[in-house]
Amino acid sequence: MKYQKYIYSLFLKNFLIVTLVFFCLVIIINIFEEIRFAEKYDAELYYPIYLSILNAPSLMFEIFPFIFLISVKFFYLGLVEKNELEILSTNGISKFKIITILTIFSAIIGFFILLFYYSISSDLKSKYLDLKNRFSNSNEYLAVVNDDGLWIKEEIEDNLYIIHAEKFDQNKLGLLTITETDKYYKKNSTISAQSANINSKNWQLSNVSISDNLGTKKNYKSYVYNSSFDGKIISNLFSNLNAMNIYQLHRLSNSYQKIGYSNTDIKIHLNKIYTMPIFYILMTIIGFLIINKIKKVKSKFFTIIFGVLISVIVYYLNYFSSLLGSKGVLPIYLSVWIPILILFLVCNIGLIKVNEN
Repeated sequence: MKYQKYIYSLFLKNFLIVTLVFFCLVIIINIFEEIRFAEKYDAELYYPIYLSILNAPSLMFEIFPFIFLISVKFFYLGLVEKNELEILSTNGISKFKIITILTIFSAIIGFFILLFYYSISSDLKSKYLDLKNRFSNSNEYLAVVNDDGLWIKEEIEDNLYIIHAEKFDQNKLGLLTITETDKYYKKNSTISAQSANINSKNWQLSNVSISDNLGTKKNYKSYVYNSSFDGKIISNLFSNLNAMNIYQLHRLSNSYQKIGYSNTDIKIHLNKIYTMPIFYILMTIIGFLIINKIKKVKSKFFTIIFGVLISVIVYYLNYFSSLLGSKGVLPIYLSVWIPILILFLVCNIGLIKVNEN
């Protein structure tokens, strides 16, 4: 149908314009932070722009729901300005039909963002963090969590230390092995410990066995290993979940379970990603219902301000619900779905009224 194609094209046009505007704003705002970072580490002048571009897609993923909200408002205002809403109405195309078309199109865009855009943005975020870590860490390191446990490689002075722990729980490591080598990977000694308290960078090891390159072994009840890491730093290395695609998140979640580390945050993050297409649909409907309710106001500036206000309310609703989930106050799935259910009820009430009219 021609009117359907027109509605699709008009909404897509507004969506792309709003997305482009937000993308530029995100880069401009983020670039000031990157300039301070570049000045601190004497980086070259192009780094702030490059870092901002790498980081922007990930930040955009967080604000896409609000882009849908504002886009549909501009879409509605565009129809009103040209009296096209009345023309559609006289031809038997109700507001309810328009909302249905927008809902389907928002779902299509949402699944595209979920399946393709998120993977690209997470990859760019990973490059962004890697690049910043090269500047902000004086020691070379590598940290990985897999099915075998936690692995860390750190360089202290002229020696390399390869650390493996089968268990990791906040400030404690279990079944720990630390292999010391020189820069040519010639082994000097191996430290094995039953457990380690890593509350500070001076790790307190318990039930320790140390073997040198000659095979001599010594046992200690306790031993202090001086590292570049503590529990907080190690946890933060894996805290930015936006730098991982969906497959990597599932692998990390399974690995966390095997080493006894909480995967609650990963589960919440994954469920948020999966609910995003639904979130986009609901924000599209809410945007249409709101602008329809205040249709006498034709100011685009007021539309943006009011859209931002609604976006802030929805954002904090999501934030506090997720916080309750991460703290264990609410079940994980419930903490993610409560905001969705609230928005769904609001949309249902609004759609019933629109359909009655």
